[in-house]
Amino acid sequence: MHGSVVNAELTWSAQKPLADRFEIVAPNRRGFPPGPEVERVDFEEEAVWLEQFLAPGTHLVGNSYGGVIVLLAAARNPGSIRSLSVIEPPAFGIARGLPGVDEFAEWMDERHAKGADDPSEYLRSFAARVGFSTPPGRFSPELLQGARTLMVERSPAEAVIPFEELARAPFPKLVVSGGHSPVFDAVCDVLEERLGAERAVLPGAGHSVQRLGGPFNQVLTNFIELAEHG
Repeated sequence: MHGSVVNAELTWSAQKPLADRFEIVAPNRRGFPPGPEVERVDFEEEAVWLEQFLAPGTHLVGNSYGGVIVLLAAARNPGSIRSLSVIEPPAFGIARGLPGVDEFAEWMDERHAKGADDPSEYLRSFAARVGFSTPPGRFSPELLQGARTLMVERSPAEAVIPFEELARAPFPKLVVSGGHSPVFDAVCDVLEERLGAERAVLPGAGHSVQRLGGPFNQVLTNFIELAEHG
């Protein structure tokens, strides 16, 4: 499940080689191209929407906002999940009080509440703060649509992660961060501890750890294969 700004194809482009070993199901979230725009995005509603793609034995992987969605979806459907992997989910509410987290969450909440007239300005500001790169010059129509969808997303800091249900679920969990942000590392550390999850830190691609390609793919493959045979 992809995160904000770009759709599934762009988010998971570096995971295409994994299709030789696994069946990859990567739906585009509502509001992202090539689909129509939406007026509002809510992670709780997206978790319910995702259920149509959860066949028994699914290895569920979520990046960023998509990580929040899959945490909720996995708790709702533990019998369908074989493993759960999340990449820097912005569930800042679970790490309140840790260094930098409250300030970062308040900035995000303010941005979501305030909005912006210019999606390009909003996107550049968001990208610089979160930790991913944007292309120079004018944005493509697809990126602008992603920016407008980002602007109507419910703040992920409001997410209430069902720790008890997830910790009780028998499937293994993996939490991945990019080692670029103390705030995202803090969130991932809380998830690791409270879910009893495996942890990986893969620097070099900022918030979009999956774009590393080979190093991330190897970690994910090893985790999935252990889950299959464990």
